[in-house]
Amino acid sequence: MGALFRSEEMALCQMFIQPEAAYTSVSELGERGVVQFRDLNASVNAFQRKFVTEVRRCDEMERKLRYIEAEVKKDGVPIPDLNEDLPQAPNPREIIDLEAHLEKTENEIQELAQNEVNLKSNYLELTELRKVLENTQGFFSEQEVLNLDTTKNTLIQDDGPQNQSRGRLGFVAGVIQRERIPGFERMLWRISRGNVFLRRAELDEPLEDPATGNPLYKTVFVAFFQGEQLKNRIKKVCAGFHASLYPCPSAHNEREEMVKGVRTRLEDLKMVLNQTEDHRRRVLVSVSKELPNWCIMVRKMKAIYHTLNLFNMDVTQKCLIGECWVPVNDLNVVQHALAEGSATVGSTIPSFLNVIETSEAPPTFNRTNKFTRGFQNLIDAYGVASYREANPALYTIITFPFLFGIMFGDLGHGILLFLAALWMVIAEKKFMRTKSTNEIFAIFFGGRYIILLMGIFSMYTGLVYNDVFSKSFNIFGSGWKTRYNETTVESNAYLQLDPATDDFTDAVYPIGLDPVWQVASNKIIFLNSFKMKLSIIFGVIHMIFGVFMSVVNYNHFNKRVSILTEFLPQLIFLVLLFGFMICMMFMKWAWYSAKALDDKHKPPCAPSVLIMFIDMVLFKNSPALENCDKYMFKGQKIVQVVFVVTALICIPWMLLAKPLYIMSTRKNKGHTKHNGEVNQGIELTSDLSEEPRPATAPAAGAHGHDDEPMSEIVIHQIIHTIEYVLSTISHTASYLRLWALSLAHAQLSEVLWNMVLSLALKRHGYTAAIMLFFLFAVWAFFTVAILVLMEGLSAFLHTLRLHWVEFMSKFYEGAGHIFQPFCFKIILEGDDDD
Repeated sequence: MGALFRSEEMALCQMFIQPEAAYTSVSELGERGVVQFRDLNASVNAFQRKFVTEVRRCDEMERKLRYIEAEVKKDGVPIPDLNEDLPQAPNPREIIDLEAHLEKTENEIQELAQNEVNLKSNYLELTELRKVLENTQGFFSEQEVLNLDTTKNTLIQDDGPQNQSRGRLGFVAGVIQRERIPGFERMLWRISRGNVFLRRAELDEPLEDPATGNPLYKTVFVAFFQGEQLKNRIKKVCAGFHASLYPCPSAHNEREEMVKGVRTRLEDLKMVLNQTEDHRRRVLVSVSKELPNWCIMVRKMKAIYHTLNLFNMDVTQKCLIGECWVPVNDLNVVQHALAEGSATVGSTIPSFLNVIETSEAPPTFNRTNKFTRGFQNLIDAYGVASYREANPALYTIITFPFLFGIMFGDLGHGILLFLAALWMVIAEKKFMRTKSTNEIFAIFFGGRYIILLMGIFSMYTGLVYNDVFSKSFNIFGSGWKTRYNETTVESNAYLQLDPATDDFTDAVYPIGLDPVWQVASNKIIFLNSFKMKLSIIFGVIHMIFGVFMSVVNYNHFNKRVSILTEFLPQLIFLVLLFGFMICMMFMKWAWYSAKALDDKHKPPCAPSVLIMFIDMVLFKNSPALENCDKYMFKGQKIVQVVFVVTALICIPWMLLAKPLYIMSTRKNKGHTKHNGEVNQGIELTSDLSEEPRPATAPAAGAHGHDDEPMSEIVIHQIIHTIEYVLSTISHTASYLRLWALSLAHAQLSEVLWNMVLSLALKRHGYTAAIMLFFLFAVWAFFTVAILVLMEGLSAFLHTLRLHWVEFMSKFYEGAGHIFQPFCFKIILEGDDDD
């Protein structure tokens, strides 16, 4: 059978690898991604395993790479995308070179960063000093300077020797952050009791923080005071508020000379900074070219050593032993990878693989491609299939978009879905390379092939419904002909066309509905009946197919008795009741016509299938219409009684047959064991077969009842029987959502057309063209937002429910666990998502 029909056959293997070839062998297995390793050291602490030192080295290299990547992104250096061919994991000899290279690169970048910070700190200090010298010009007028010079510098700076002279003013100048000014002023007022005179000027342009690069908004201040004690207090307050103090001479000439010197130093420092930044950028550009490859190589190394920690060392310390699940079809691939790993390091002792027997349930592995992966994810979201259980994803490829199309049947909306999915399919390589961070788009992109098929089936069902944006196509001409003249048509809002007369040609429309129904006043009544019966027909067929799928599981797991005790009564119960109801629908469509020769087969005498089905189940006789037959054919009453009685017999059949069979089987086994056997208690098995057999596991879920007590078996069967009988009725009614959502979608589309676009289409002249331009945009927006996205999502969820509950509950258990191979591609994609 194909891999998608049921999960692949798995084998539990023991792997024996020489220590010198372990790294390269596991690396080859990671490239192929077909092996799921088991942890043989589950009881050992993570810090006590054999390769913990190597894992720590990889962690340290990852830390260095994160630092280098942060520095590269900080400077805005672009990191090139990876090629499709990813680098291989480095061999043990290359690891030392890579580690040394990363150490050298990190130290170089750190040194450049520290030098740049130091230079920027010096540049910041000189800039602040220049701002102080420039902004204090207004604090000292020329007249004050002249007065100070004539009085032998009565106003002097705080660190001058004359500051100690009594009765003369001193001052300190500096820069402080703007948000600290209010507290700084209050603190100076309090410590001096108002004897400090503070002048300040805000800097218009922000300065740059040398460490972080964030903007700093600062203010230049000058504090005038008198006395040595007050000077010490002011300096302590400045230190507490992280204010930077700078020397500022009181003489105007000295300040001018100092400003010129500072500006010269700033120009020189700026030149050095530019050269340093250019050198740093050249280093980062060269590093950025190799950074993606380094990251991939280190991640692969770390994954390899983590995997090697799952291995166990034999008693001779000369061989690593590992256990793994391998698909039987890939055993040759694993053996070839082990051979390549041993040959790479020149190991003289080859590694080998040994298949072992186990009773443990293997993991479930369904091999998929980019087309089937989306459908498989829908099934796995409900529950991973039990090992070798029939996989519903194969049938979901057709049934899922088809049931969606029944609910979303509109040719125009289907084209929009199809074009959107086609765009994602055509540009899938581009989107896979860019890896969009938009989670909603990622979900749509992952299901692009599902949306593509949903669009195709919606186009098909829209063609069957003859519905295009709530309008119809008249491709083949209507089968209805009118004999009314134009005056009669224009003067009467409602006219009737009788299918029994010449108004109806009795010609079968080639495909779908006749376009005349789009303008009929009883369109909803007609479509309601048609779509409701259609949903019941497809629903019952879908459930019958699900019941038939249980035979596949019973046959595969050697439970052929369950075919007689469970499948057969379930099928008979479903077919005799609801299958017969479907047959009555087809008979009603085929036998009753307006042009029938017999009056009893004309539409007024057509019985209601629903009423007939209710009477059938309740053994009730409803009165027939006058001059009409109550039943469609002779002997229908007897057939209905036989069908209902047989269906009722199926209920105790489902309830008792299986427990009685298990009880009788256990009695026979106990009787045989009591009489004794020749080889009682002795197993004679042939272990001489050289061909290894794959792992065998118990069938899915409760396929074996040998260990269960009879009470639990009986209770389980009672629950299963009640659930099936009740669900048969509720699930059949649940498929009416196909009719309900299809009707709602069609009516919403019609309302949107009549309430928006028709406002302009009913007008004439240039004003109608202008209105149409704007109203079409409104109509298109609501069509995409409501009818395509919201209604599409609603139909998608209802279709998903029909598969998960109504279809899969008939045969699918979903109690398995997924196969998670050791694969570099999966690991790297997971790291990127994180």
